[in-house]
Amino acid sequence: MSKPDCVNHPSAEPLLSVADLAVRFSVRDGNGFSKPRILRAVDGVSFDIAAGTTLALVGESGCGKSTLARAILGLMPVTSGVVRFAGREVVSAARRDNPTLRREMQIVFQDPVGSLNPRMRVGEIVTEPIAAQRLAGRAERRGRAAELLNLVGLRPSDANRYPHEFSGGQRQRIGIARALASSPRLLVLDEPISALDVSIQAQILNLLEGLRAERGLTYLFIAHNLAVVRRFSDRVAVMHLGKIVEDAETEALFVRPLHPYTSALLAAVPWPDPAAPRNPAAVSGDPPSPLDLPKGCSFHTRCPHVIEECRKDSPVLRGPREAPADRLVACHLAEEISPSTGIFQKKVLEPGVPTA
Repeated sequence: MSKPDCVNHPSAEPLLSVADLAVRFSVRDGNGFSKPRILRAVDGVSFDIAAGTTLALVGESGCGKSTLARAILGLMPVTSGVVRFAGREVVSAARRDNPTLRREMQIVFQDPVGSLNPRMRVGEIVTEPIAAQRLAGRAERRGRAAELLNLVGLRPSDANRYPHEFSGGQRQRIGIARALASSPRLLVLDEPISALDVSIQAQILNLLEGLRAERGLTYLFIAHNLAVVRRFSDRVAVMHLGKIVEDAETEALFVRPLHPYTSALLAAVPWPDPAAPRNPAAVSGDPPSPLDLPKGCSFHTRCPHVIEECRKDSPVLRGPREAPADRLVACHLAEEISPSTGIFQKKVLEPGVPTA
């Protein structure tokens, strides 16, 4: 799989623009009598995706990636913030405008088994968006199903079969065909290969890359596999406990990560040589509970570079010193990070805390 040629540029008009998006839930303990607590699943997230590019969203499990994706698509209520697609506001769109927006924004789910209705034939599954939005009649939908199945590498005759008759990779191809049925401009790929074998993962990624080049699609790609992210995406946004902590072009982020959490994610990638020394940037311990976040930076309890300011104030996503205008990092030490070396310039670390 080759690296995409197109690159998200700050001057390009974004197809999708998210500004200060928040999704919060009121949670009670099991007895039902305690005072409800607020779970900040997504907390003030902002980013842009230029048309024809891929933004990868990475982070630990439970950091809010899937919740953010569903909120953008209108599948989950938004507490506050703005989502604009092709200049149109999605969150407050009138009911009559929603069908148009939903035709142009589709999702490929993580589970290729649970996302397909076992009682429906594949042809009905693939053309379900067309039928729901009344884009074509029954006879035309049959022809459209054959085209879509052929597009994703399946046979037109597969339209008469049921999902249980297919392998996991084939089921994911069916899910992709369904997502393409309404001719969308944006696809949200919510870990589309994590449930598949390695060899099948490569096939699905090659299929998605070919579709992007052929149809000019734009992807929001949620993934855990950082090796895949590096080869598949143009930009990477790193998410930690509901916030974006770093946003940069893919190669720049992998070569010189600027946020300690990004460094920790990259350091945690397994290396095939058991004799190789462990990367000192890796951190230990569990992240805080999203129901009981610490004051200040949410990463400071595990950060090897913590200073007193980290415990008091939450850092703002901004550009570090001497960095390109489109590189952002949320860290109180951002001004002390050298983009040329990716290390802190001043000895501002708290006494007794080891350096990376």
